[in-house]
Parts: sequence; C-alpha cells; structure tokens
Amino acid sequence: MSNGPSFTAAALVGVPACIHDKDGQPFHAVGDKYVRALAVCAGAVPLMIPSLGEDLLDLRALLRRLDGLMMTGSPSNVHPDHYDQAETPEAEPFDRARDATSLALIRLALEEGVPLLAICRGFQELNVALGGTLHPRVHEIDGRMDHRRPQHPEFDVQYGPKHPVRLRPDGPFATMASAESLMVNSLHWQALDRIADGLTEEAWAEDGTVEAVSVSGADAFALGVQWHPEYKAWENPFSARLFADFGTAVQNRAALRRNPEKPTLTAVF
Repeated sequence: MSNGPSFTAAALVGVPACIHDKDGQPFHAVGDKYVRALAVCAGAVPLMIPSLGEDLLDLRALLRRLDGLMMTGSPSNVHPDHYDQAETPEAEPFDRARDATSLALIRLALEEGVPLLAICRGFQELNVALGGTLHPRVHEIDGRMDHRRPQHPEFDVQYGPKHPVRLRPDGPFATMASAESLMVNSLHWQALDRIADGLTEEAWAEDGTVEAVSVSGADAFALGVQWHPEYKAWENPFSARLFADFGTAVQNRAALRRNPEKPTLTAVF
C-alpha cells in the first residue's frame, strides 16, 4: 500500500453518512473502504457529514469550508419520490435522511465548484439530483445483465472484476485509463434510466447500462461511476489514478481557499 500523494497541507473531503439501525437506535456511518481510499490514494482527510438534512445543517456554509465531496455506495436506494415515481418494494430499502442531505449537497457542490466524486448510490444520486430517473431492478429488464453482487463469502470475489465497460473516446475516463475500455466490478441492482440533462455518458456495460458520467461544463472535477473503485483502490491502476486525480482537484481547491491569489496545481484534464 502506498502512502498516497504528498501534499503540503491537508485537504478536506466531506463524505455524507448513511443511517443504520442498531438495537433500535439510528447511527450515522461511512464504510471504511471509502475513507481509506481517500486517505491513501487522494491524499485527503475524509470528514463524515451526518445525514441531518438542510433543516439542521447549513450545507452551503459547510461546503465552503470543504475542498471536495464524495458520495458513497450504500445498501439503501434513493426514494422514488425524488424522481416522480411511486414507492414499490422492488426499490427498497430507503434512507430518506441520506436523501435529504446528499441530493442537496450534490446540487450545492456543483453550484460552488466543489470537486465531486460519486460512487454507486452516489452515482444514482447525482443523476436524480439533476433530474434523471432510475431503474429499480435492472437485472429484470429483457436483455440486461445481472449486475448484482456475486454471492460469494470473500470480499475479493464480490469486489473483483466482473465485466468490461466501453469508454467514451477522448472523455475523462478514457484519458485516465489511456484505453478504450476497462474491467470493473459490479454490485448494484438499480441503474440509471433517463439520464439527467447536464450529464454526459462516459462508460457503458455490454448491455447498454450507463456505468459512468461527467457533469457537462462543471467548474471542477465532477465524475460519477456505478462500480466500486474504492475497494483496494491502491491495487488497481485505474482506481488509483481516479482517486489521485480527484485528490489533485481537491488540493487545487484547498490551495485556492488558503490563498485566492496563488496559482493552483495543474489541471488534470
């Protein structure tokens, strides 16, 4: 394991929490693999944001004190209310507290030019936050693959490479990979349906499922992936590059916040 990029000052990346029930009490939590990837590969300090929503948190003020925002995966799904569809058992489980926090944070981060990396549920949140919709169970659609987590006790198998994705030529992912395709893992049963205006499709599975997007015209790094690059990111060259480039964008913002007159680091793309 590497020690990550060597930066002169700590850059702060907010990571919204999920709500988990333990013995009848709610707990705010973030998975270790996400914060570890940020620390090791992006050289950033992860800060958990409790899912208390806009009623209790001044999210814009918070973002102005952060250098980046990362949206994680989760066992829960975005509630269909947020994309004008009816609640069904197929779309469960839900985490309305996270919805109330994360969807607002995504919109504000894009307004404020805060670098954004969205993973799995976060990828779906990005689409919904900008007006897109989701498939509740993509494996039940004719012609689609089964994208769900492999039923195996070992995490290295669950998070191991499962299928290739085709990358948009000359897009940011193709640039990072220096290739036309990637092998990725797959642990999701929901998927993007109608792609939000303002998003550019960047990667596709063999069955046509959209696997990555960028935010068109974003003022800073703003990318989302359906797969899980955070799992042992330091062992996968593309994942390490993705987090390192996010780290560079985060450090750019950190330098600008410290000294608005000082030139920032070289842009990644």
